[in-house]
Parts: sequence; C-alpha cells; structure tokens
Amino acid sequence: MGGVAVNVDRYRKHTGCGQGDEGMAAEAGCFALTLALFIAFVQSLVPFVATRRRDPLIVAFVRQAAMAQFLFIALAFACLTYTFVTSDFSLQIVAANSHTLKPLLYKVSGVWGNHEGSMLLWVLILALFGAAVALFGTNLPDRLQTNVLGVHGMIGLGFLIFIVATSNPFTRLVDPPADGNGLNPILQDPGLAIHPPFLYLGYVGFSMAFSFSVAALIDGKVDAAWARWVRPWVLAAWCFLTIGITLGSAWAYYTLGWGGWWFWDPVENASFMPWLAGTALLHSALVVERRNALISWTILLGIVTFSLSLIGTFLVRSGVLTSVHSFAQDPARGTFILALILISTGGAFTLFAIRAPVLKHGAPFAPISRESSLTLNNLLLTTAAATVFLGTFYPLVVDMMGNDKISVGPPYYNRTFVPIMVPLLIVMAIGPVLKWKRDDLRTALGRLKLAALASLLIAATVLTLTFGSGWLAAFFMAVAAWLVVGSLVVLIHRTRLGFAPLATSLRLARTTPLAFYGLVFAHAGMGVAVAGIAGMSTWATEKIEMLRPGQSLQLSGYDVRLRSVGNVPGPNYEAERGIFDISRKGRQFAQLYSERRFYPVRQQQTTAAGIRTNLASNLYVTLGDPDGKGAWAVRFYYHPFMPLVWIGALTMAFGGFVSLADRRLRVGAPQRSAASLVAVPAE
Repeated sequence: MGGVAVNVDRYRKHTGCGQGDEGMAAEAGCFALTLALFIAFVQSLVPFVATRRRDPLIVAFVRQAAMAQFLFIALAFACLTYTFVTSDFSLQIVAANSHTLKPLLYKVSGVWGNHEGSMLLWVLILALFGAAVALFGTNLPDRLQTNVLGVHGMIGLGFLIFIVATSNPFTRLVDPPADGNGLNPILQDPGLAIHPPFLYLGYVGFSMAFSFSVAALIDGKVDAAWARWVRPWVLAAWCFLTIGITLGSAWAYYTLGWGGWWFWDPVENASFMPWLAGTALLHSALVVERRNALISWTILLGIVTFSLSLIGTFLVRSGVLTSVHSFAQDPARGTFILALILISTGGAFTLFAIRAPVLKHGAPFAPISRESSLTLNNLLLTTAAATVFLGTFYPLVVDMMGNDKISVGPPYYNRTFVPIMVPLLIVMAIGPVLKWKRDDLRTALGRLKLAALASLLIAATVLTLTFGSGWLAAFFMAVAAWLVVGSLVVLIHRTRLGFAPLATSLRLARTTPLAFYGLVFAHAGMGVAVAGIAGMSTWATEKIEMLRPGQSLQLSGYDVRLRSVGNVPGPNYEAERGIFDISRKGRQFAQLYSERRFYPVRQQQTTAAGIRTNLASNLYVTLGDPDGKGAWAVRFYYHPFMPLVWIGALTMAFGGFVSLADRRLRVGAPQRSAASLVAVPAE
C-alpha cells in the first residue's frame, strides 16, 4: 500500500493534480481527464486498424471509446464545477476567478470564464459531438464512421495533451487564500453565462465537418450519401454559432455601455469567419447531395471552416490580442495551439492535395440553375470571409514586423465587406426559385414580381419620408424587403396559395418538408436582420449632457429627466443608481434605471444600461461619471430598428433547427424515396 501511495504522489506531481487531502473533487477530475486523454489516444489509433482488419468488434470498440471519452471529460467538468460552487480556493483557477459572495450563476459561469476552464468546456463539447456520432450515426458505413471517429479522436488527443501539459484546471495552490479574486465584472452577466457554451457548440461543432472531410479523403469516396450524412452536423453547428454570435452582440450592446452591437473586433471576427465559411459549406454540401457536384470544393470548405475555428481559439489564447474576450496572455500556450493548427490543417491540406485529383466530378449544369446560384453563393461568402481574415490579421502581421501599429475598423469593412454581401443578399431570393440543372432567368424573376414590387414600395416610402436624402437606407431597406417577401413568395409558389383551391394549398403545406420551411425562416430572418442593421446605422441618434437631478435632455422627440441618483447594494458590488423618467409629447410612459457598479474585490467598475424596447426600437440610457459639483454625465440613445438585428439572427437559427428536424436530415433516419425528393425544392 505504501508503494501505491508513492506512485499516486508521483502521478500528482507529474500531472499537476491536487496535492493534499482537502476534498477529492479535484483529484477525481484530474484522474478522469488523464483517463480521457488515454482513451482519445486509443480512439485515434484503433479505427485505422479496424479499417484494415474490418473487424466488427473493433468497430464497436471505437464507438464505445468515443462515448467513454465523453463520459470521463464530463466527469472532469462536473468536478471542476463542484469546486467552483463550493468555493474550493485551494484550486488555482477557483481562487483567481471566484469569490464566496459571488451569485451562484456566476460561480458556475466562472468555470468557463477563464482559460483552463474554457478549454475543458472546449474538449467536453468536442467529445460530445464524437459521442453523438457514435451513438446516432449507426446508419453510417462502418469504414466511414471509424475513420470519422479516428480523426475526431486525434483532435481530442491534441487538445487534451495541451490541457494536461500547459493548462491543467486542477492545479492546486501551495498556500490557498481565505477568499478568491472574483470573476471579471464584465463577465458577470446572464448573457455571458450562456454565450460561450453556444459559441463553443458552433466552433467545436464544425470539427465534425473536418472529421467527415478528412475521413472521406482517407477513404477516397465522396458522394451524395456522404453529403447527406455530414449536413446535419454542419447545420447544428451553424445554428449554435449563430445563436452564440447573437448573444455576444446583445451582451456587448447592453453591458459595455457604449450602445454598440458590433465593432469588428478581432475576436468578434474570429467567430464570424467560421460562420461565413460554414454557411458556404452548408449550401455546398447541398449541391453534392442533390447533384453530386462541387465535391472537392465541399471537402476543402469542411477543412477550412474548422481551421478558422481553431484560428479563433489561437487568437484569444496566444497573447497576440489584448481584449476583454482574451483568456490567456501566454505565448507558450499560443505556440502550442499554433502547432496543433499546423499539424491538423497542414495534414488535412496535404491529404486533400493528394486525393482531390481523383475525386469524382459531378454532372455539368447550366449557368442559370440552382447549382449556379449556390456556386455564386459560395464564391461571395468565401470572398467575404477572406476579406474579414485580411482585416483581422494584417494589423497583427504589421505589428509583429516591428512597424507602427495600425488599426483596421468599420471604414475598411464598409468599403470591402458590404459591397460583397449586397449581391449575395440579392441572389438569396433568386436561388430558391431556380430549378436544378437548367432554368430560364426571366421565368425565375417572374416568380419574384411580388418581392420586386414590395422592394420598390419600401424604397419609395423611405425616400419620401427622408425627402430624398436617405437613398442608402432606402436601398438596403429595399434589399431587406426583397429577401423577406422573396422568401414568402417561394413558400407561396410551393403551396400554390392563391393559384389552387385552399384545400389543395393546405395539403401541399402539410406535405412540404420541414427543411423547406427552414429555408424560408432562415432567408427571411436574414432580411429582417438587414432591415435592423440599415435602420440602426442610418437613423440612430445619441446625446450626452451633464444633468443634475430634476434636469432633462431632449432627443428625437423624447424627454429624459434624471429623477435621482442613489446608492444601492449588490450581492458582490456597490452601485450608484440613476432613475430616469422618459416622456414623449409631455406624457411620461417609462422609467429606466442605469447603474455604475463598483466591485471591491476586483477594484473594477462597470456600467449597467437602462433599456426600453418595443421590439421595433430601443431607448437606451447610461449614467456616467459625476463632475463633483452635483451633476452626472448622462448618455441617451434612440436606436430605431435595433431589435430587428437580433430577432432576424435568431429567426435564422430557428430556421436551421426547423430544417434539422426534417426527417431526411435527422441523424440515423433513412433517406426517403427518390420519387418523393424530386418534387421537393431544397435549400
């Protein structure tokens, strides 16, 4: 028994696990993490033995390994969560990122509010997707499934080595403090509690596209069945990433106190680039499934999309950026992640270069066809992603070369990204009305007469109300109407509403696949978001004044009176709260509260904005610094159409989930007969 104790002590010293007898949660979590690493190694090795031997027992073993890896990582994550909830300050990351007085929600969110814990969440979600393929991918050929799980195991192995070697969340402190340092006050928000998990579900979810792509290259076979298997995973990741980006945008809007919702921050771009590439991948896989075309391009997008996710991970953990989004400033960790990126993507690109020339090419299609519209969609989306990539990394490259620091902000993206997206938005309404293989453009545009009329009416209305000065807003509002009405026209055309008896239209509506409704929701949601962006960018107003209690400021027809300023206690902060009466035409209709919060543990101050929304516009007020003479800086914004940005984005995600619920896209469901698919337009 003495020898066992010595070996355990040696293991603890080697892995950085807890040393001491105070509580077993950290030790259990550390052991579970190490076991998961061993299982990931086996999972990444055995599938290729199973592929050669074609042994069903080994194939079953690989599936069990994927599920076991998830269970052990989930155990490690549960143990870490327990240490945060119980305020075990003998753990280094708990002492650095928690506090006894912190509300329970933020104790839990503190688990991933730091580098080590967020990486554990990263591999947990990675293992979750692998276990899902093992559990629900029983309709996959054994050879493909084992290759997918093998590649996925390699990704997990790399990041588990990274965690255990450089970022072990279970490292103990030799001299634990009596209390913790608390979580960054900026991160103590309900939106930030759920934003990272959704973002990671999207980021990491694209690992399945990577694994399927590399597995297909190993096997040398890509066909419609492969595309049908990979699309649900890509779609699920895309939906989660859409929600994650939306939540992050909303958090920045109401928490940072500057009234902005997107600033083209490099870390914002890090999530946006894989979203753009993932959107292209989603549409490209459809062409492979329906027409067996764009095969090599789809494989390449599968590799690139996840590679962009890895680049985002590198940005926030390498020390190259200083941002509230950044988790770590350790160049050594950044070098490790960079090595993982080079190994994984470099290996995948090398395999692609070898295998791509022998991949089967699909049937040709006419310049005017559904395939062509989706090809143009891919071209524009990837060009947009490349534009964002250049704007994100060019300043970093210039900085590393030792030249003057430069900043690439909204003006660059307004001149480059926006012109690329305009034709994409126009094509989004045309593509779904085109037929596969060949169509006539005049006939297709004829089906969109109602959308064109709605666009003209919206543009004319905006120009009239702005006396001709809002031509840019009129254009983008017209584009938004074109998208929304165009999406509805596609549904009307599909159900023959107004062109057939009502009973026939209802029958067609009932038999229309959910994937088609998902297309309508997603495209219409994009139109709603465009309307919100256009309205917010054009007509938003703001005003800053020094106000004493009882004084008012006026903006856009609203009267904002500072009623009083007083101190209020918080659970782990002290706040100075301003109460504002909002009136319009002499009638008070709302009361808003804004706080300046001070967190004693962190010696940090934040702002909580007061916001009133009617889902069409926002009123936004913040209490700023006092002047020492009895007045406070008050910032008031009027943001017309702002809620539509998030409503539209969430509608897009909802459309994705509706499509995911389609039986033809549900993992493990058999394909419908060819006869039933012919009559169903697809995205």
